[in-house]
Amino acid sequence: MTTMKTQNPLGYEKESKLLVNFAIPCIISMLVTSLYNIIDQIFIGQGIGMLGNAATNIAFPLSTTCTALSLLLGIGSATNFSLHLGAGEKEKSARYAGNGIFLMAVFGLCLFLATTLFLTPMLKFFGATTEVLPYARQYTRITAFGFPFLIANTGMSKLILADGSPRYSMISMLIGAIVNTILDPIFIFGLHLGMTGAALATIIGQIVSFSISLHYMFHFKNIVLNRSCFQIQLSYCKEIFRLGASACFNQIAMTVVQIVMNNTLAHYGAKSIYGGDIPLACAGIITKVNMIFMSFVIGISQGVQPIIGFNYGAKKYKRVRKSYLLALGVATVLSGIAFFCFQVFPRQIISVFGEGSELYFQFSERYFRIYMFLTLINGIQPVTSNFFNSIGKAQLGVFMSLTRQILFLLPLIIIFPLFMGIDGVMYAGPIADAAAALVCGYFTIRELKELTQLEKLTLNL
Repeated sequence: MTTMKTQNPLGYEKESKLLVNFAIPCIISMLVTSLYNIIDQIFIGQGIGMLGNAATNIAFPLSTTCTALSLLLGIGSATNFSLHLGAGEKEKSARYAGNGIFLMAVFGLCLFLATTLFLTPMLKFFGATTEVLPYARQYTRITAFGFPFLIANTGMSKLILADGSPRYSMISMLIGAIVNTILDPIFIFGLHLGMTGAALATIIGQIVSFSISLHYMFHFKNIVLNRSCFQIQLSYCKEIFRLGASACFNQIAMTVVQIVMNNTLAHYGAKSIYGGDIPLACAGIITKVNMIFMSFVIGISQGVQPIIGFNYGAKKYKRVRKSYLLALGVATVLSGIAFFCFQVFPRQIISVFGEGSELYFQFSERYFRIYMFLTLINGIQPVTSNFFNSIGKAQLGVFMSLTRQILFLLPLIIIFPLFMGIDGVMYAGPIADAAAALVCGYFTIRELKELTQLEKLTLNL
């Protein structure tokens, strides 16, 4: 056991070097996922038009569902993998990996079947109009075939990361995105396949990424997968769900908040000088821009997970504390850069997404500057949530992941507009950010004190 710990760089390599090696591939993977949607929107918008873009937006909740499931199973199995690997329990690590992969396949197939069987009512529930429905149906019927591959690939990438191969995880995601980007214009413009072409390009890219990740499952560095690892055990499944719940719920919370916010913006926007369309358009753009910033922060929080998990399992509490504080510091610096851009260049950022009236740009600038005012502290919540998840304290991890979106932002965007109109939505953002940061700070200080005590006990032994 001691030899294994000594040989694994997670247990002795400098924390800053490990964070760079693990976080950069995670950031690139997150950026690829964000840009995937933006690139698709550009090509579909140019090749099919407004109805095509509307169709992909209608199908977006299914993409969010895929992400939620893949994080539930991927991070859940990877965190258990890291904790037991750090404790020297290779066999348990292998069983968590095998059970996680099996669950990814089952959940992916179930989502595919549910989507195929209930496609039309599902798309109508998501808001498809009579004009948009044929495009959405054409697109989603094909992309549904890619759901098992998408869920499995995203989930397996977390296991690859936990095994100490961040570059391989990044390459898998990157190659799939490149394939999709190349095939999109060929299928849409060259072969004139329209929505079918866009959907085919998407699933081909997903299958390519899946194939690369699947190859790694037979070549783990620290474990060996055999048939017995794929035999489902309820105790292992329970732990996977427990430690993956934080990331999963965070995705679900974002979806719920987005739906409520869209309805609120449309309702109160119609009562203002801006009308209903301008707030919806601006908020949608700002959400996409914020996704780019959050890709960096979430990438850091995911990159530090195997470092914290391994060292906590190995009882190297000083390294756990240093790794967390380092990740938090880097996330805060990036948050500061984003804050500067959002406050100084809001009009320039909005202009990248097209032209609009002066009223449109006025609202965009106000929304950017007010709603994103506390971007400076937005790195605290995701890094802290994943920290608690990485050390096996899943309940605190889930609570932290829900603080901003569900506990604070959701009620505020419902209550504030009752008194402040459309401005209420803008001011709800920074207040929710501040409240979430304070709650995370309280629990973090308490946990860091506990880690210091455990470190002293370990040294005395």
